Amino acid sequence: MQEIFIKDEYIKLQQALQLADVCSSGAEAKYAILDGKIRVNGEVETRRGKKLRAGDEFESGGQIFRVMIQ
Repeated sequence: MQEIFIKDEYIKLQQALQLADVCSSGAEAKYAILDGKIRVNGEVETRRGKKLRAGDEFESGGQIFRVMIQ
């Protein structure tokens, strides 16, 4: 499991995917989410604007990332 660190209260899923280097662009993140390839806290998430807070986990391609406050 890898950790990504944020400074604010939350980060949107699309931004988190870019921060974690899962997706190289917003467009790539958008389609990964819409295609059902991303799980948040164990469930498929199709909303790009889903807010992730400290302790939330998201998964892509078998990699799991946990959101942490810096």
